[in-house]
Amino acid sequence: MKRTPVSLWITLAAMGVPGVALAAGGEDSGFMGQIAEFFQAGGPFLYVNCVMLCWGVATIIERIIFIFFRYNVNAEAFMAQVQKLVLANNIERAIKLCNAAPAAALPKVVKAGLTRANRGEVEIQNAVEEATLEIVPILQKRTPNLAQIANLATLIGLLGTITGLITAFRAVGAVSPELKAKVLSQGISEAMYNTAFGLSIAILCMIGHLFLTNMTKKIIDEIDQYSVKLVNLLISRQKGAVSGVGEQP
Repeated sequence: MKRTPVSLWITLAAMGVPGVALAAGGEDSGFMGQIAEFFQAGGPFLYVNCVMLCWGVATIIERIIFIFFRYNVNAEAFMAQVQKLVLANNIERAIKLCNAAPAAALPKVVKAGLTRANRGEVEIQNAVEEATLEIVPILQKRTPNLAQIANLATLIGLLGTITGLITAFRAVGAVSPELKAKVLSQGISEAMYNTAFGLSIAILCMIGHLFLTNMTKKIIDEIDQYSVKLVNLLISRQKGAVSGVGEQP
């Protein structure tokens, strides 16, 4: 049966994919032996890139948990309920609706406007803008690090490639002719392992950066869109209330 390349098993194991040990060799000892062989062949820069891999994976998981599940809401359905309550002049219940998702980004901004619903237009706008400026950096937090991790992993892999080639060609001149092929292949293996591992980490981080950036942009766009609608709705409510006071029965 054709064996899967060792570098692939290492990458999958570092990412925590279940069942990799069994698939790799059927026994934990065999798999651990492959790991030891991989790092022995790849040299010290593989260990440095393992730190980059753990850093990148941890960042992606943490951001997915917060952006996709904690900060995100169904904006259209949420604002439809808020609009219905505001038009019914039930501001307190609209605020309670925002409190039902206290960590979500859009409800925080909406709540800031609702708490000043009975004040002036400028004060409502300032409250919404202040809440927006507060929540946007939280949404974007740590995601840009993934691009830097990808660059670092690539450069570290390239450095390992260069040192592997230097070691190989330096050793070729110092060994007997019958050992030159072996020494050269070991050096080239070290170089290629570092290149492949560094690029694999970089690709993983760039994919994570792409998805997280798009999701963050979606939430920010929803905040911009619905905060303007909320301000207009509250201002229209105030004007309607003032017009109602001045009407004669």
